[in-house]
Amino acid sequence: MTERTQRTAVITGATSERGIGMTVADRYARDGWAVVILDLDGERAAQVAAEIGERHGVPAFGAAVNVADEDAVAAAQAAVQAEVEARRLPVVGALANIAGITSPVPFLETDLKLWNTVMAVNATGTYLATKAFLPGMLEAGWGRIVNMSSVSAQRGGGVFGKVPYSAAKAAILGFTKALAREIASSGVTINSVTPGAVDTNIRVGATPESEAKLAADIPIGRVATTEEIAAVFAFLSSDDAAYLQGSNIDINGASHLH
Repeated sequence: MTERTQRTAVITGATSERGIGMTVADRYARDGWAVVILDLDGERAAQVAAEIGERHGVPAFGAAVNVADEDAVAAAQAAVQAEVEARRLPVVGALANIAGITSPVPFLETDLKLWNTVMAVNATGTYLATKAFLPGMLEAGWGRIVNMSSVSAQRGGGVFGKVPYSAAKAAILGFTKALAREIASSGVTINSVTPGAVDTNIRVGATPESEAKLAADIPIGRVATTEEIAAVFAFLSSDDAAYLQGSNIDINGASHLH
């Protein structure tokens, strides 16, 4: 790693094949960051981290976390800090809040349990992970937080999920902007991304016909690749993005313009 990138990137929700999180973790490592993968499946997180670390020659660490559980997030942060203090990882410089779940059923078929679960993982999880890792960044005077929202937050429903999912992803946009104002001059930036349709395994039940229709409805003529989303995370985590604070980057092939 170069002197500029002697930092660790923490990614939540990065163990799914063809998932955005795994691709983001791989991009950070390719750019020279050490990587930490935190996921509900701790064994899988450790495996993916080891594979990425070996592939790119960077330090890597994986651990279990339930992002919706405050104690679990605190324990994960403590485990990462222990790796830093043992000099097996450099200081944490970036947090990518990607862990999330969808809500596939119509509103009147939802119940409070589903609503609370979707809000907890997507919105509360972003809050808890940010609260856990932000103090270290503030102390260092440098950091990058990138939050995963969705085009569903801007136009309601759509590609991934319905009402609870859209509401949770909209909460992330408000959270990002409000916190950005609080920490604007600290050297730590917080921004969000709102992807549209992406070629991942999240679209359960998709058929060739439905995928063709989806692509036809996007002005650019295709869905995004996970690598294209990862490139935006990488930029927002770079020194070059220092003046972006509280911004949201749309990545949707002109399918949603505002």
